[in-house]
Amino acid sequence: MSDNANMMSPDRLENLVKKAKKSGADHADAVFFTGSSSSVSWRLGKLEDIERSENSDLGLRVIIGKNQAIVSSSDMSDQTLEELVSRALDMAKNTPEDPYCGLADKKLLALDNIPELDLCDSHELDEETLKNITAEAEAHALEIDGITNSEGAGASATKGAITLANTDGFVGHYKSSNFGCSISVIAGRGTAMERDYAWTSRRHFEDMESPYKIAREAAERTLKKLNPRKVKSCEIPVVYDPRVSRTLVGHLASAINGASIARKTSFLLELMGKQIFSNNINIMDNPHILRGPSSRPFDGEGVRNAPLEIISNGVLKNWILDSSSARQLGLNSNARAGRGTSSPPSPSTSNLFMEAGNISVEDLIGDIKNGFYVTELIGSSVNGITGDYSRGASGFWIENGKLSFPVNEITIASNLKIMFMNLTAADNLEIKYGTDAPTVRIDKMMLAGN
Repeated sequence: MSDNANMMSPDRLENLVKKAKKSGADHADAVFFTGSSSSVSWRLGKLEDIERSENSDLGLRVIIGKNQAIVSSSDMSDQTLEELVSRALDMAKNTPEDPYCGLADKKLLALDNIPELDLCDSHELDEETLKNITAEAEAHALEIDGITNSEGAGASATKGAITLANTDGFVGHYKSSNFGCSISVIAGRGTAMERDYAWTSRRHFEDMESPYKIAREAAERTLKKLNPRKVKSCEIPVVYDPRVSRTLVGHLASAINGASIARKTSFLLELMGKQIFSNNINIMDNPHILRGPSSRPFDGEGVRNAPLEIISNGVLKNWILDSSSARQLGLNSNARAGRGTSSPPSPSTSNLFMEAGNISVEDLIGDIKNGFYVTELIGSSVNGITGDYSRGASGFWIENGKLSFPVNEITIASNLKIMFMNLTAADNLEIKYGTDAPTVRIDKMMLAGN
């Protein structure tokens, strides 16, 4: 296979969209993803699996009037690219009109001064190093009293690059990397077994937590879950651990997604500019966090991005908008387009997080006589139109301001509008997942137990 069959330089991608326009498109854009990854699985002192992969994928979008078509290919040969342009143009001539399709407003494009976000580490991890990381993590965990088995450890290293070009003169390119390690362990025996996990994932290898630290975390979380009890149904304060509080921010993101607002399928539809959280809650979407898990120097349409206030002092300030959803709402894109190779751009967040509050976790819980601390959510029944919320959960009973005993097989329920207004944030925010929140307390929820 020739080099052209698997490479796509920024210049070559720019020439592709120019060719599409010259061949009959009014506008065109293209995105190219390439990546490589290595991963290792390890269990009970033995190597289970090694995986290696390399991939490249190209998506070309052409627009003729108000008709658009998207075609994709993993073959970058000149002949295939010729056929890709021809096929896209033929498809566009036969698709239904979309009155809101089109490239982003040219005035919004990131044509210069693209920020450097330090998203790619030059560090190369060979498979022997990955094996050593997993072996060390599992060995540390199994040394801890009470841990009876391992579900295995894994480690991975990935590198990738994104290139985007359009016929309005935008050409952008950036590289990224990610290194990760995870472990899941078991405590107890027979029907009394419990399991839990821990993981670390960072853009740069030097920022990863040590195998020892994640082994300790996984083991300690597992041991704390032993001998769970049942509790009776009641109405109580509920506190969300950061592993699960982030899901509340995720529900907010879905509700303020421009596509949901345009379709009128959101429980927050009429609440722009209104108070939906208490006045000490602030939520941001910041694509420019150095080494951030979801950072990006421009959005999926090449629009210049910047930190965006979502919630300010409890007030809803912005929808999550790409160009199409913005046009439907009579607004401008706020550079929140995500992009794949086989579908048009759509609204998506970057590093979305609830800012840390000014109260410690101990004080957040300290005045709760009886309550529930959630560490795991199971299943989902969240109605995006009404905000009705019901989730299976497990965690720990709070008694006189302290975590008392593990609890499982319960359901917590309320409505997201009520939950948001009665939410308090602790001071322990960590940007880890890409959608993040500190420990949060909701003053009153229904708990369905036994």
